[in-house]
Amino acid sequence: MPVERLSIELTNRCAKSCAFCYNASGPRGETLWTADEVVTFAEDAARAGTRAVSLGGGEPLQHDGVFEILARLEGTLFRSVTTNGLLLDGPLGDALIAARPDKVHVSIHFAEREAEVARVIRQVTALEERGVHGGINLLVPRSGLDAARATAERLWAAGISNERIVYLPQRGRDTPTPEEMGRVAGGLRFQSMSCLMGCGRSPRFAAVAWDRTVAWCSYTTERRPLRALTAQALDEALDGLGLVFCGGTDDA
Repeated sequence: MPVERLSIELTNRCAKSCAFCYNASGPRGETLWTADEVVTFAEDAARAGTRAVSLGGGEPLQHDGVFEILARLEGTLFRSVTTNGLLLDGPLGDALIAARPDKVHVSIHFAEREAEVARVIRQVTALEERGVHGGINLLVPRSGLDAARATAERLWAAGISNERIVYLPQRGRDTPTPEEMGRVAGGLRFQSMSCLMGCGRSPRFAAVAWDRTVAWCSYTTERRPLRALTAQALDEALDGLGLVFCGGTDDA
């Protein structure tokens, strides 16, 4: 069975330097991918049955080749970008729209920060007005359930429904339960990671990190190097690869 959805971390460079970041991204992060390499890999994966590629990081807008990658892969597979939004209001935001991604997810990492929430709502609304489908990734720590729920209500009031929100439980520590996530989402149907109900791999998804290591998800520490930029090499790296649980609370 081919990997239907492929996540590629273009870089671990990011200006935010969040302490909870699963790949320790920061301003001094490295970038090993070139645009040609990403396109070659994604095109081969598409020939093998991959239908969608998600470009993330780190912050993908800090990768010099992200717009070229998006343009060259147009029509080959579904292309999405996940960004922290800090660079969306300038020339890079215009360049992103010109590259015509199929979807852009803007992340809210700190639901308790009024300025961040307001900025992301404005940016996602502006993306839609300019013809790019926009969604929000809302990070939910267990210690911040009230703030996350209040932010969800603000998003709904702004016309951004659960169909456009991905509720992401914080990993590492401070991980909410599935029931707590459901309450944040208003008791309605919502989108989250496929492993929300329990750690496990999805045969339809794989993640390739900025250093070209392969895993069943972006958060696990169990990884293997990608020996070549091919779908076959991806399958070989995933064969027999396990998972290490990435969540936890301070209850125990």
